This record gives sequence, C-alpha cells and structure tokens, in this order.
Amino acid sequence: MDDIDGMFSHLLGEIDSLSQSLQPAELSQDSQRETTFSIGFTDLNESLNELEDHDLDALVADLGSELASEEPIRTEPCAVIQESELEAALPPPPNRIQSPRNEPQTKTDKIRLALEKLKEAKVRKLIIKVMLSDGGFKTLMVDERQTVREVLDKLFEKTHCDRGVDWSLSETNPELQIERSFEDHEHLVELLSTWSRHSENQIHFVSRPQKYVMFTDPQLFYMWKMKKRCLSEVNHQARELLIKEHFGGSALIVPDLEGMLHLKEDGKKVWKPRYFVLRASGIYFVPKGKSKMSSDLACFVHFEKVNIYTTSNYKQKYRAPTDFCFMLKHPCIQKESPYIKLLCCDDEHTLLLWVNAIRIAKVHL
Repeated sequence: MDDIDGMFSHLLGEIDSLSQSLQPAELSQDSQRETTFSIGFTDLNESLNELEDHDLDALVADLGSELASEEPIRTEPCAVIQESELEAALPPPPNRIQSPRNEPQTKTDKIRLALEKLKEAKVRKLIIKVMLSDGGFKTLMVDERQTVREVLDKLFEKTHCDRGVDWSLSETNPELQIERSFEDHEHLVELLSTWSRHSENQIHFVSRPQKYVMFTDPQLFYMWKMKKRCLSEVNHQARELLIKEHFGGSALIVPDLEGMLHLKEDGKKVWKPRYFVLRASGIYFVPKGKSKMSSDLACFVHFEKVNIYTTSNYKQKYRAPTDFCFMLKHPCIQKESPYIKLLCCDDEHTLLLWVNAIRIAKVHL
C-alpha cells in the first residue's frame, strides 16, 4: 500500500510540474494587458514610439473603424423637424468658421489614443520587433487574423528586399539555445501568445535556402535509402513526379524515415543510441530486445502538441555526441523541463532529413 501511495504522490507531482511548465507565472492585470500588445519591447508605450508615423496613423484609423463598427445602430421614432434642427443640419455660411475636429495632432497624442483604443479592440493586435540580418530591426503592427506569409509581405515592403520564397520568420530562445522557423500558414499572434511578457525570445527575418527543400529535392526524403551519388543524379522530371505522388494527392504522404539517433536521458548529460522510426502521427522507437515490426514499436512522442526546434552548441551544453541536435517540445514550455525531448544526429544531412520530414508530418496532421 505504501508503494501505491508513493507512486500516486509521484504522479501528482509530475502533473503539477507539467502544469507549471505549460503556464506562465501569474501576472498582474495591467501586466497581462501589456503582454497582449507588445513583443520585444519593455512596454507598449515603447513599441508605439518605435512605429513609423504612417504605421501609427494606420493603427489609430484601423482601431477607430473597428470600434465604430461595433457600436449598435440606434433607431429613434420619427419626429417633426424643428427649425433649429434644420439650421444645424445645413452647411455653415461661408463667413462662419467651423470648429476643428478633435483629432490627435502630435505623435504623443496619437500614442495616447492608440493606448486607449487597443484595450477596447476585439481583434487582438500586437506591436512586434523583428530583428534583421544587419543588426537593425523593424517594428510592425500585426493582428490575430494575419498569417506568417502576410507578415512577410509587410516586411518585403519595409525592407525592399526580393520577395523570394526562402525568406522566413524565425523565433529564437536564448535560454534553451533553440530556433524554429514559423510556417507560412501559421498565425503569428497565436504563436507569440505562448511567450511570457519578460521573455528574451526574439523574432528574426532571415533567408533560409532550405526552407522548401522537400520540394526542390524531394528525392532526399522519399528515396533516402539510395546512395547519395544516385540521389544527385535524379533529374527534374523525376523530382516533379515525386512531388505529384507525395504532395499532389488527396492525402499528403509522410516520408518513411528511420534510423539510429542518440537520445538524451532525462536529467542527465548521457546520450544513448536508439533506433527511431518516423510515422505520420509521431516518432516511435524499437524497445530493447524487440524487432522493427510495427507491432513492437513504442511511441516516443506524438506530433499533435509539439513543435520541432534546432539547437545551438549542444555538444558543449549537454555533452551531445555532435552539434546536430533537435528538440521536440510543447510551444508553451519556454525553459528547462523534463517534458522536453532531445535527439542527436550523427551528421548535418541526417539532421536535415529528420527536421524537414517532421515538418511534413506536422502539416499532415
């Protein structure tokens, strides 16, 4: 009985630990509001100051029209129009001076007005700081309806760079030393909502030549068992056929990738080799003493609630066999946690295969 009680207490402790890792620390009501409105700045006021004048004007106008559309239309019974009412409705004579509209004139006034209206808006909006490759940054206003691709289009206009498909928005987490490129179809505000207010995470606007490697070189993923020399000789027509077969049908086909990877043991800087198999639903492994048959495979992680991240300098940080590691975790986990899964590949090519094959599998969900 004592053993059962002990196991139950341990289980409750794990559940509590998971709950704490998935939920940010409690904030005051004011802090929670500011978290909603700015990313990458110390507060909302600073982020509004960084907006270019025409962007701030557009934000104020957008908020004004949104709030106006929410006001109910009042209907009043018909009444006899009095002479005084008729006079008020007519335009003033030429010699009468009209009173100026009560509109903000200075940037400070506009910021004050934006602060008021942001808290009343129904559509969630964020002022974000996006880091550029030259060390500078751009400030953007985005709302919850916009996809990553739409935000990229905004950045193309502001940076005047080419509109190539390789451009990406990536998040970096310096505490965990990880990075992930957002997918173009994802909604940016939803992704950033997992960050805590005081997070040191950053958004980067970068070019990723291998962003769509599964389309430029599909043979790497669907003919991976062949020798590299043979893969390099696959012609354009064969690649087009692979794309049509695996991406053009009613259902996307996930690569049947498998192989030996190094697994980091929980709470230890020890890595053990295991044989892993990729499936549409997640990653599975072959338990000790079992075969590679599907009936013998054990689930390592399901893809439904985790994202994949590449790591930086884990050979030094965790004594990994190589620096070609990747992480699988729930997006709300922003610091060290026992619910993070770490795997290490033998070389860069193997890392490329697993990371992008998992990206394909996640789109399949």
